[in-house]
Amino acid sequence: MVADGIYYALGLAAGGGLVGWFTNHWFASPLYVLGAFCLWFFRDPEREIPSGPVAVSPADGKVVVVKPEKGGTRIGIFLNVFDVHVNRTPIAGSVTAVNYRKGAFLVASKDEASSQNEQNTLTVEGNGSRVVFSQIAGLIARRIVCFKKPGDKVAMGERIGLIKFGSRVDVALGPEWDIVVTPGMRVSAGSSVIARRGALAAAKEATEAQHGEANF
Repeated sequence: MVADGIYYALGLAAGGGLVGWFTNHWFASPLYVLGAFCLWFFRDPEREIPSGPVAVSPADGKVVVVKPEKGGTRIGIFLNVFDVHVNRTPIAGSVTAVNYRKGAFLVASKDEASSQNEQNTLTVEGNGSRVVFSQIAGLIARRIVCFKKPGDKVAMGERIGLIKFGSRVDVALGPEWDIVVTPGMRVSAGSSVIARRGALAAAKEATEAQHGEANF
């Protein structure tokens, strides 16, 4: 569980206790319910990370966009309030950039949210590929948390942050990736494969790895 859930739950429980002390415990029950919801909302389950030349989903949710863009493909994933909100990196490599940008708070399921909403964008480079993905705030979610900074090394599926309450995550993949998801599919952060390296890119990567071992 993310620590934030415990803090919120304790605060709400304390508020409920005060309300119950001065009035009636029935009046305090909504605060207790909200506290329990926070404990559930900030859950952080372990995930089985796949192996091989793949990119995994950075978020739990529903795929709402698969769109050719800038020579590659952009995948948009919408997280509703019932989804796990911990975000993970699609590939292994080095974090080369983390850019925060202020913006609007449109409904995150709308495609305009990708360009207009407040967001935090990370770039990860590894194994000859560069993946850019954005944590995007929504109508309710107005708190983006990122654990990583430029220069950090990350493993595929490693936790990189979270967005509090409903939100969206967009992923930009280059032409070397074959997309395997379609709009309407549900995905899980760290465990669902959203793309595979194309045959030519995978062969090139394998050849480079063999040359590296030979030189070593």
